[in-house]
Amino acid sequence: MQASTYLHFNGNCKEAMTFYADVLGGEMTVLMQFKDAPEEVCKNIPEEAMELTKHCTVEAGNFSLKASDFFNEKEEFTKGNNFAVNINTEDEDEAVAIFDGLSTGEAFVMMPFEEAFWGGKFGMLRDKYGINWMISLEEQIV
Repeated sequence: MQASTYLHFNGNCKEAMTFYADVLGGEMTVLMQFKDAPEEVCKNIPEEAMELTKHCTVEAGNFSLKASDFFNEKEEFTKGNNFAVNINTEDEDEAVAIFDGLSTGEAFVMMPFEEAFWGGKFGMLRDKYGINWMISLEEQIV
């Protein structure tokens, strides 16, 4: 299991992550815009969001910073509370147990833990303490 910080931006993710890569002496290893998603996903995304960043990763040494532009129909972007703890695992039982455990009590599930179009499974929630979590199960290649 690996954990990293996941940041959300209000339309300037690519600019911010380019800045962080420069400052940290790293490089942007992933940059995906919403328009890069499969057609069946894109049909549910408003035109004005297509150029926004769906996912970006900057790597510097052993440090990985991940981010996206905030796009969520269920809530508004809030500056200062725009981060999540991102957990990646290769064990499905572990991923499900973590997601289910964090979802107890007064948790708010933003995206159920389910199959993701990029492979594997993914879910997002805010736990009962107000901390945002993203749980990713790496795609299992047989």
